[in-house]
Amino acid sequence: NKARGRQDPQRGPRICSSTPPSRALAPSAVTSHMLVLFDTPAGHALFSLVNGKLLKGSPDELSDAFATTEAAKKSVKLKAFHKFEDTAEAVQSATALVEGKLSSGMKKFLKKNLASADTLAVCDAKLGGAIKDKLSIQCVYDDSVMQLMRGLRAQIEELVSGTSASEMRSMAIGLAHSLSRYKLKFSPDKVDTMIVQAIGLLDDLDKELNTYAMRLKEWYGWHFPELGKIVPDNLMYAKGIQMMSTRDKCKGIDFSSIMPEEVEKEMKDAAEISMGTEVSEEDVTNILMLCDQVVSLSEYRSQLWDYLKNRMQAIAPNLSVMVGELVGARLIAHAGSLMNLAKQPASTVQILGAEKALFRALKAKHDTPKYGLIYHASLVGQAQPKHKGKISRVLAAKCALSIRVDALGESSTATIGFDARNKVEERMRVLEGKLPRNAAEMAQAKDALRQTQPAVTSYANGAPSRGYNEAADSTLVGGGADGATGGKADKKDKKDKKDKKDKKESAEGKVKKEKKVKEEKEGKAEEAPKKKKRKAEAEEEGGAKKKKTKE
Repeated sequence: NKARGRQDPQRGPRICSSTPPSRALAPSAVTSHMLVLFDTPAGHALFSLVNGKLLKGSPDELSDAFATTEAAKKSVKLKAFHKFEDTAEAVQSATALVEGKLSSGMKKFLKKNLASADTLAVCDAKLGGAIKDKLSIQCVYDDSVMQLMRGLRAQIEELVSGTSASEMRSMAIGLAHSLSRYKLKFSPDKVDTMIVQAIGLLDDLDKELNTYAMRLKEWYGWHFPELGKIVPDNLMYAKGIQMMSTRDKCKGIDFSSIMPEEVEKEMKDAAEISMGTEVSEEDVTNILMLCDQVVSLSEYRSQLWDYLKNRMQAIAPNLSVMVGELVGARLIAHAGSLMNLAKQPASTVQILGAEKALFRALKAKHDTPKYGLIYHASLVGQAQPKHKGKISRVLAAKCALSIRVDALGESSTATIGFDARNKVEERMRVLEGKLPRNAAEMAQAKDALRQTQPAVTSYANGAPSRGYNEAADSTLVGGGADGATGGKADKKDKKDKKDKKDKKESAEGKVKKEKKVKEEKEGKAEEAPKKKKRKAEAEEEGGAKKKKTKE
């Protein structure tokens, strides 16, 4: 019973102090000054026990004491009640209570309504220890107190005056929501669902915008076919059509607000000699309506992109620094949420988006893909083709750390992301040979070089040179002609050795070939009698069969 913190039948309730709950606390007899501290969503309540022997009773007696409102009012009496001024105070008090600490509001309330000789029943041993340390008031916590708290919670709306049941319920809901936000570090700026929806809408807008723009170019191309090559940009193309309607009005319009001067000049020159057909006013009206759609969609896409960048900077600043807002948003959308992405290892982040290729490679037992969505990051794009796999692996490892900082960290700055990006860029320069791999390795290599080349090193350090030694020179005996003759003799010796070697190899090859031919002949000679014998036996069997057939 002591180990489990339960009440010993032969002893009184447990006294709370600053000592750990696992250690036995000094027993204390229940007096007439036994008070109960109970926290409600509306405020702190302090009850006095009418029946001092209630805590010594059995659990059934405690349950019966709070079975009805009348029985509860006979068992306990409200001594004092402190109502919270606002939700912030309620959240502060509830947070302190969850952590086993004494809030400032509760401290003032207990100081005002308790005497040092009183004993206080509390719902948490840690809270009792804090009250004991700060206010020097004996606190009690055991199974009987917990049963008493359950009874008070069932009848609290009737026992506390000044608050109705509906008001208490609404306060409880508000406090629960506020406390949940505090516990989960919730912030409206950190809703990654907005990113998932925004990136999906951005992709849909790009597809829709591309479809509309291609339709517009095909439609208006019948009237002005040269314009599509002169103005490749979709938005500029649509705005140009809006301004001129038909090509015959092109020459007298100033397009400097939407396109460069050289493009404008080329367009006006092409309009004069265009091979397009004429169109009616009704056709032009419908084409202009399609232009309005393209322009409005382009403007909305630009606005949505700005919104997505701001959201990514608020939710995942480190990831945005590493791979950019667009790739980071796609990673979050693919994983479902920022928290799901933070749970993935670096190897999964590296191939996220290439699941089909991965399972196809595993099925065929081929090499697995090296990158997925992360391939579109700027750092991977800057790397050389032979280094893309290594850079994507390093980048995925740093991204995994950055994502976890964004999801679980409290800082809103991108310090980790900038440091990680610098390391990836340094690794890229090392692979390209622009930086030494390791300063320590370079120092060791230099030391080894000094040991292997001491003379060169000593001269480089300023030691005097040994000078030129003429005695070390060697001259050719007999002059240049003899030297030339000697050189020819050496060449002749080498040639003779080579000829001897070739003759020896050819002789050995000839012997081997003759031996092989001889073995083949002997084998055929041995097989010949056997073949004759088998042939004779076969003829005898054939003759016997013919004889039987005739008979």
